[in-house]
Amino acid sequence: MANLGRAVGSLRCAGSQRLVRLGISMTHFHVLTLLRHHDAMPMGRIAEILDASMSSATGIIDRMEERGLVERVRVPDDRRIVLVRPTRTGDELVDEAELVKSEILAAAITRLDPDQLDRLAVAATDLERAVGDELASDPDKYGALTQFGQDHRHPHPHAHSSDRRIGEPAVPASPLPGPAGA
Repeated sequence: MANLGRAVGSLRCAGSQRLVRLGISMTHFHVLTLLRHHDAMPMGRIAEILDASMSSATGIIDRMEERGLVERVRVPDDRRIVLVRPTRTGDELVDEAELVKSEILAAAITRLDPDQLDRLAVAATDLERAVGDELASDPDKYGALTQFGQDHRHPHPHAHSSDRRIGEPAVPASPLPGPAGA
């Protein structure tokens, strides 16, 4: 586990360097990543996850909205609820920051022989399943992460079903109007 942690930490550092070059804060990236996995979240839940007051979370979302990274939408059935969802620009920024990690990981994988690749595939599948099971086992403990743990293999929120990688499940259309629900 320590070796895996160090490898993931190295990838995070590379991604953080890319964020600095893109001019995005870790808080903004964290919010965008949460939204990537949940499509849209209520302001109150974002404040809770960030462990911030509602006014602080509102300020963060205000700045992100000014930069075109997120948008606020009201739920048609209950206009009191304000959801925050990523814009295409926000999703593209996450993609750009993640690109460096993907490039490094792809290059590293080419260094493995076929037997190592087979072992890695089995281990990764086992770990993914175990993490999902753990997150689903205690919704009170893991909160918003539970939904992610149950099925986090969905494609990019703005991708069309034909853009999915083989084996990825289709995601039902969002109930929200606009790009994420298109």
